[in-house]
Amino acid sequence: MSEIVDLILKLSQEIKVIHAYLQQFHKTRLERFKEVWVDGQDVMQLLHISKRTLQSLRDNETLPHSRINGKFYYKLSDIEALLESNYSPSKTQRT
Repeated sequence: MSEIVDLILKLSQEIKVIHAYLQQFHKTRLERFKEVWVDGQDVMQLLHISKRTLQSLRDNETLPHSRINGKFYYKLSDIEALLESNYSPSKTQRT
């Protein structure tokens, strides 16, 4: 009888561990969708670029994007990363 109780307790503990993993996975998925996305018009205004320049950034995979029903969306963090990767300080700041 005590063997059955021990097995049930062990199984209960394993279920709790699996439940904790599932909760962590669910939180991680939700955090990915909390990122701010903007459409192409916003990107063009933000960077002061033309529609064709934005298309070139997509075509040469410089700026990651998502396309839904023909409309393109961009993560603000990807735009910031693009700006940071192309940043060059002025000569007065290099000292």
